[in-house]
Amino acid sequence: MARTPVAQIRWLPQVEDQDYPAAGSYLSLLHDGDEVADLLERLRSAPLVHFKAKDIFRASQLSLLGVSNSHVARDQKKIRKGQALSPLLLVRDAAGKVVIADGYHRLCAVYRFDEDALIPCKIA
Repeated sequence: MARTPVAQIRWLPQVEDQDYPAAGSYLSLLHDGDEVADLLERLRSAPLVHFKAKDIFRASQLSLLGVSNSHVARDQKKIRKGQALSPLLLVRDAAGKVVIADGYHRLCAVYRFDEDALIPCKIA
């Protein structure tokens, strides 16, 4: 797949505050309230680490969303404008799979530009 050249994918230095409740909402579909609270606490205190976009996809076993998805298109527009994106929030499940608690659309947008891009993440 040909990648659209981009000068630089920019990232915020920390996860945006609104991303934690969004992650909690998603994680509440998979875990009970106490587990969600524990995971969010672990994510908030986790250091930023970096993983390649393609490796996050492989570990999550998710499919790439197309550019017809409005959230992916919005994040691609941010990338083209040089606007910084929020880091991803990831959780390792008991089966060794990575759950993207928040940032799936950002991951899809970045992958379209550069599958080898290093993405800042917090992982619990």
